[in-house]
This record gives sequence, structure tokens and C-alpha cells, in this order.
Amino acid sequence: MKRLFPFALMFLAACGAGGPTVQLDTTLSSSEARQYFGAETSASGGASESIGFYSNGCLAGGEQLAETGPTWQSMRLSRNRNWGHSELIDYIQTLSQDVARNTSWAGLYVGDMAQPRGGPMLTGHASHQSGIDVDIWMLAPDRLDLTVEERENLSSISVRAQRGASVNGNWTADHAEVLRLAASDPRVARIFVTTGVKVWLCENVTGDRSWLSHIRPANGHHYHFHVRLNCPRGDGSCQNQPLPQGDGCQEAYDRAARILNPPPPGPPNNDPPPASPPSGMRVALGNMPNQCPALLSGF
Repeated sequence: MKRLFPFALMFLAACGAGGPTVQLDTTLSSSEARQYFGAETSASGGASESIGFYSNGCLAGGEQLAETGPTWQSMRLSRNRNWGHSELIDYIQTLSQDVARNTSWAGLYVGDMAQPRGGPMLTGHASHQSGIDVDIWMLAPDRLDLTVEERENLSSISVRAQRGASVNGNWTADHAEVLRLAASDPRVARIFVTTGVKVWLCENVTGDRSWLSHIRPANGHHYHFHVRLNCPRGDGSCQNQPLPQGDGCQEAYDRAARILNPPPPGPPNNDPPPASPPSGMRVALGNMPNQCPALLSGF
């Protein structure tokens, strides 16, 4: 017989008349957390708190980014992923104002943030779980009065060329300025971009280059860039991701070289492939930080 996770016992004791909004299995140690967090449609109460790691965590007291503001619009509203820690909400609003003042962009098109209570998502991201990640589109907004339908159907643009080793003609100096503004905020831990963007920045940025260390090359990230904030002050259960030393340029050059000249395949290997660890999307509820199951409806 499987041992009941402690929060399952709490849940069973707490279920009185009426029952919970989300029915939890009693074997939380094997239940996929994404099924429960993906079903939540509103935030929990209280002040904002990021709990756990970016790819294994949750969000208490989440706030919803307004669908439209003077310098931003939330995209893909049907996903209900425009939630975050209050620090992330302020970051997005502040950055969008800076972008509108300092570039030709009218502001920002804001992609996925987090679910109302964070946690793993049914589809898509492995991270974005603790309410301090946000995807910002590479498409420069020329209007901020898109309808809900337009926000569902409009696509961003790719800035990738040569399979990600360089940038294409969609890339502009304003993209670089947007990234400089985004990375210069001291709350930023790192920003993920396609390799070619990082290479371009390393080769072209002059003057103050201190912010470059926060721009890190990653697979994908050519239709949007992914901002990850440091744990907000006072959130003791939040876990940061330390930034590597250096400006990251050599890493980008090496990644681009491997893209353009991939190493030859190794000798045949008849051994079965090693088992892959569960992704952040498929984390079991019982393996999440202790505070997370208690955020679900019904507790």
C-alpha cells in the first residue's frame, strides 16, 4: 500500500461539506502536479510569495497582469498565464514604459508568465512555475489596441538565421536596446535568447557591457526572449539560479560554432538510452516544495 503524503492526510481531514474545487488523489507522491495546478483559475490569497525553484515551485498570492496597459498587452489570454509575483508585475510595467520612451516600439507584447498559482503547466514550459519568469515577444508592437481575437491569432517574428547561429533581417538595433533595458534592472537573474542574438550583442555592444552577463544563449528563444528574475526579497522558500561568471560570450561563440559545424557522430552504441528524468512539467505533487499542495483549492 502506498504511503499517504502528509498533505493528502491534511486534505482528507479538511474536506467537509461541499468538498474541494479540485479533487486530489490520496497518493500525492505519484500524482502529476500539472493536472492540479493547471486546473486552477484564480490566485490564492495573501501577499505574493515565490516558492521553490523556477522548474519546481509554485506561487502564493499571485497577481494578474492587466490584459492591456498604456505600454503593454498580454497575449494569448485563453491560456490564463498572465499571472506572477507582484515583483514581476512591476518589472513588466516598468520595462514596457522604458521601452516606449527609449525605442521605436510602442511598448511590449507580453507572452506567458505563470498560472494563477504557478506550478507546472499542462503544456509548454518546464519553468515559469514560481511566478518570476516572463516571455516577451520579439515582435515590436505598433499598436496596443489588439482585440482578444487578434491576440490569439497574431504571431511573433523569429530573429534566427543559420539554425540559430546568427540573426536574420528581422533583428534591429531596437531589439538590442530592449534587451539592454531588460537586463539592466537589478532584479533580473538572466535572460534567455537564441544563440545568434547573444553572438550579435557580444560583437556589437560598445561602452558599458556589464549587462551582457545576464543575457544567456539557449535553445529556441528566437520568437521571444525569456526574462527570469531573482527571488524577491523576503521570499525565504524561493531558490535562485546562480549566474555563471564572465560575460557569457565565449559560451555563445562555442555554441554557434557547434551549430555551424556539428561534431561527427560517435561510434554506434547498442546500449539502451538512459532513462530521462522527469521534466519540470511532469513533477509529482509529492516532490514539490511542502507549501505547494496546500495552495490548491480545497485546503
